[in-house]
Amino acid sequence: MTTPENYTRPAVAVHWLIAILVLVALPLGYYMTDLSLSPRKLQLISWHKWIGFTVLLLFIPRVIVRLTRRVPAPVTTMPGWQRTIASITHVALYALMVAVPATGWLMSSAKGFPVVYLGLVPLPDLVGKDEALGNLLKSTHEVLTSGLLILVGLHIAAALKHHIIDRDETLARMVPLLKR
Repeated sequence: MTTPENYTRPAVAVHWLIAILVLVALPLGYYMTDLSLSPRKLQLISWHKWIGFTVLLLFIPRVIVRLTRRVPAPVTTMPGWQRTIASITHVALYALMVAVPATGWLMSSAKGFPVVYLGLVPLPDLVGKDEALGNLLKSTHEVLTSGLLILVGLHIAAALKHHIIDRDETLARMVPLLKR
C-alpha cells in the first residue's frame, strides 16, 4: 500500500472539529473560573463540560481513522529531530485530548456536580462525592489543561513555520483550501 499525499477527508474533518472545540474550550475554561457564582457562570460551566465531552466522543472516530488509514509521510526535507518531536507532540496531544476532559468529568463527579450532556443526557458520576479528591482532580485538570495549551500553541507554531518559513506542504495536507 502506498503512502497518501494528503490526509483523508474524515481525518481532516475530525481534526478541525476537535481543534475548534479545543480552541473554544480553553479560553472559556480560563474565563469562567474567574467569575463569581452566578447563573451565567453555571451556563458557561455547562457549555465547557459539553465541549469537553464532545471532544471525548470525537476522539473515538479520530483514533479509528488514524488506525485504519495511512497518513502522509513527513515531507522529505524535514530533519529527523523534527519528525521525532512531531511524533512525540502528536502522542501527547492525543493523550491530553482524553485526559483533560476525563479529569474534568472526574472532578465534577467528585465535587458532586453532575454532567448533563447538552442539558439532555445525564452522564454517570465516575467517582463518588469526595471533596479532597475533587480538589486533587481540579489541580490535575488545570495542570493538564496548561500542558494542552502549550502543546496546541507549539502545534500551531510548527504548522505555520512549515508553511511560511519552510514553504513545504505539511500544512497544506491538513488545510484543503491552501494551494499546494
